[in-house]
Amino acid sequence: MQDVDVVVIGGGQAGLSAGYFLRRSGMSFEILDAEAESGGAWQHAWESLHLFSPASWSSIPGWPMPASKQTYPMRSEVLNYLREYERRYELPVVRPVRVTRIARSGEKLAVEASDGRVWLAKAVINATGTWSQPYLPFYEGVDKFDGLQVHSANYVNAQPYVGKRVAIVGGGNSGAQILAEVSTVADTTWITQREPEFLPDEVDGRVLFERATEKWRAQQEGREPNVPEGGFGDIVMIPSVRDARTRGVLGSIRPPTRFTEAGMQWDDGTVREFDAVIWCTGFRAALAHLSELGVVDDQGLIDVDESRVRSRLVPSIWLLGYGDWNGAASATLVGVTRYAREVVSQVSSYVAEASPA
Repeated sequence: MQDVDVVVIGGGQAGLSAGYFLRRSGMSFEILDAEAESGGAWQHAWESLHLFSPASWSSIPGWPMPASKQTYPMRSEVLNYLREYERRYELPVVRPVRVTRIARSGEKLAVEASDGRVWLAKAVINATGTWSQPYLPFYEGVDKFDGLQVHSANYVNAQPYVGKRVAIVGGGNSGAQILAEVSTVADTTWITQREPEFLPDEVDGRVLFERATEKWRAQQEGREPNVPEGGFGDIVMIPSVRDARTRGVLGSIRPPTRFTEAGMQWDDGTVREFDAVIWCTGFRAALAHLSELGVVDDQGLIDVDESRVRSRLVPSIWLLGYGDWNGAASATLVGVTRYAREVVSQVSSYVAEASPA
């Protein structure tokens, strides 16, 4: 059993950002990461994934991401950056450690891992992200579909789909980017809940972060934000998506009523056959290890005051990096910094009060 001031759960971009500020705080801490290697969820992203912000707008605190030869850095460049970042700041990341349970232990929290190890902490920063919890919507008959089904969490490249009939389900950026790639080698159908929202060609991550910053400032000042419509949920027209538009494959149709063994059926009786379905339907926060504390609701969410868990019984847990739920743009590389700084400031005050001289 190890005793530290703070345990950070998750060694991705949010966990490393918290580690940067914790290193400067003087508190003792360890970062527990379930992955075997550094890089967080980025190591599982599809091979052709690109950011939609330049390197200068894709950095976590302290050290700017090195410039890319391309406008938008590739997944491999993000991975290299996070690995070097971890080494550069000598962050105490322990891996692979899968946290399975957190329980109260007197005035502290006992953080238990699957291998039996336990950490006692005065405070916990939960930065587990969402990649390990892919979301699949329910459709009647989907379990009887004979074709290949894969979630974007496990999509690698377009090679398995050459010459096939493929349905891409989901209207966000992942759906658009995977559609753009797969449509070069397969007959694709894009299925979305509503008509996709495309941002103007000149809008990229820089503009979106500026909009998110204005929303954050407006919230702090108690006023309405002065920004146009469009945010991180809308589709950024990176080069591959613009190419898909030129090829005329960005049109989408609404979801089917049910699945069949060979494909899908719509409520007007239309039937389409598919060889594969790629689900780009998002993720849910990975919070199962917090369930015994009684803070996770029926929807799998936690009531927070910005980042701090609202709980009289467990006042020593903070969430970091889950997007609008606990901070606009907090799930992005460039956006997590301000929230990590504030979380560590709050944790530092809490630990100081819990450890009187």
